Amino acid sequence: MRQYILPILFVFALFLVACSDQQTSNETADEKKDEAANQKEDANEVEEQQETKEEQSQETVKNEEIEEVEEPLYQVEAETSSIIPLDKNVGTNENVVLLTIDDVPENNAIKMAETLKEHDASAIFFVNGHFINTDEGAEKLKKIHEMGFPIGNHTYSHLDLTTISEEEQTEEIVSVSDRVEEIIGERPKFFRAPHGKNTEHSKEVVKEEGMALMNWTYGYDYFKPYMNAEKLKQAMITGEGPEAGVDYSLLKPGANLLMHDREWTSEALGDIIEGLREEGYEMVNPNLIQTPGN
Repeated sequence: MRQYILPILFVFALFLVACSDQQTSNETADEKKDEAANQKEDANEVEEQQETKEEQSQETVKNEEIEEVEEPLYQVEAETSSIIPLDKNVGTNENVVLLTIDDVPENNAIKMAETLKEHDASAIFFVNGHFINTDEGAEKLKKIHEMGFPIGNHTYSHLDLTTISEEEQTEEIVSVSDRVEEIIGERPKFFRAPHGKNTEHSKEVVKEEGMALMNWTYGYDYFKPYMNAEKLKQAMITGEGPEAGVDYSLLKPGANLLMHDREWTSEALGDIIEGLREEGYEMVNPNLIQTPGN
């Protein structure tokens, strides 16, 4: 019997050793799996932290860009409607002119907006309410806005405000702002009265609506002799309109230039922009002009 006991004990010992080795092997494998999982988690955490930093950085840049665009540098001089720096000490360029286009959107506004984009220039498009009461007019306005141009209020029916009641004046102004907001999601920031004629009441309504009020310093496309692209181009670039009774130049820093949604104006617009630049003037971005809203 003894002769069998030793071999049995030896086999049993070998079995215990094998089991121990297997357990150790399994524990080592599990430890490696846990270590790999931890490393993966750490890598994911680092990647998430990096993505968060990048998103925060991008958001910071985005916010800085928004602040840069919205920070006003100019204001409308009340008496002359010229565009002047808010603070001359910060080095703001004074040799600027403001382009404005009235009576839109009729037949030429989209083409004029495209010309402005081609020449990397901006302008305020002053809207007449009766042009945007149709689906076609609303689509034109929406397209101009989507191209990045600020929209101004030029009253509903282009009446002389000094000839109508205060109630009618309010309706002429507020109804346009309401309709513009309905179409593009925001109210106009600028107002120009038809014929440049305001009343104390219209000024108060404009103020309540949060708009900057402006007239213009010169414009010639509504004078018959300048209903010609070549003549108009020369008049707008030089500031002189002898055939309109202006035999001296009105072009100066801050000039507020009046144009209209007209075929001859549309044809001359590109040359007007380049001609003014050759004279040393920059087209001011209307978004940099102070309004009650910014």
